[in-house]
Amino acid sequence: MRPKILITGGAGFIGSYLCEQLYNKGYEITVLDNLAPQIHGEDNFQSSLYLRVKDIVRFVYGDIRDEALLQEVVAGQDYIVHLAAETSTGKSMYEMSRYTDVNITGTTRLLEAASLHKDRIQKIVVASSRAIYGEGKYRNASGHTVFPGMRKAAQLSAGIFDVLDPVSGHPLELVATSEDTIKDPSSIYGITKQSQEQLVMVGSKSLGIPAVALRFQNVYGPGQSLRNPYTGVLSTFSTRIRNGKDLNIFEDGLESRDFVYVSDVVQSIILALECDQANDEVFNVGTGVPITLLKVASLLEAAFGIEVPMHVSGNYRVGDIRHNYADLTKIREALGFVPTVPFEEGIRHFVAWVKEEPIAEDRYERSIHELIEKGLYR
Repeated sequence: MRPKILITGGAGFIGSYLCEQLYNKGYEITVLDNLAPQIHGEDNFQSSLYLRVKDIVRFVYGDIRDEALLQEVVAGQDYIVHLAAETSTGKSMYEMSRYTDVNITGTTRLLEAASLHKDRIQKIVVASSRAIYGEGKYRNASGHTVFPGMRKAAQLSAGIFDVLDPVSGHPLELVATSEDTIKDPSSIYGITKQSQEQLVMVGSKSLGIPAVALRFQNVYGPGQSLRNPYTGVLSTFSTRIRNGKDLNIFEDGLESRDFVYVSDVVQSIILALECDQANDEVFNVGTGVPITLLKVASLLEAAFGIEVPMHVSGNYRVGDIRHNYADLTKIREALGFVPTVPFEEGIRHFVAWVKEEPIAEDRYERSIHELIEKGLYR
């Protein structure tokens, strides 16, 4: 018999790719998704992401917090992949109730529904985030590991963006963030993702259901939302470039992220589902390579063949981290995960897709005004 799987948020960016791969592998898929307008647009049942999955899944339109609906869609499932979540770091800082309600309450209600079918469900995989770490892992001049915590507002206001040793005051050396790194989220979003992960790992254990948490770095690729200025610097920069507008590079442009291509993320989810070695473990998912925002901007300009003014402004957002990139030792050794798409190649695929899309309305400045009004942009 075909294995049955529920994917919450399965019509989203990552979920739609995952559905295609699992359908090709013979899974019988149910998707629960609310087709949020910031991802799918106002005519959400015509979005390319929804159209990608509608003929290969049983689609259920609804909210992750709907208890009765969850009990209905969880019944009869062999596996659950929990992707549904609110995802913007910046917005989470002033829509705290919504983020905690969707991400935390929604997860608890999913687990409550799973508890009614614990004898059938074989595994739950939850999408966690590098945001649970806050700042990444560092080394001081003596070679000791340091977890520095959030940068101070006075330091950032003075234009000192490097992460400093809390003892000596000297800049720290960045190293890859491993799974045993101290969890110190610097945003409400990060707190909710940490809660999601812990709820699934602890709740599933109490139910006797194996669980896996995957801590995704910055996921990108064709199909990601070009409408939402709050999530994804690639989408924001691309929309600005196509509209001929300048790029505002926060801080000094040397802050970095680990950008992982969507097909590699899907590979990690399938490995987590199908490998018993993944059971009851947490794994980083990324490329293990940090990329600065200045490099992101320059690669996008080159790929589009369009030059726009770049301003390294020194502005910063409250809750942003300086650096974080994944140590992949654990997932490579346990599951054989190896990312296959280098950032330069992924950017070419991403830009080729963007060029075929209508030029999106540039909502960046509106988003900045919202952050200024909330005191979160300085």
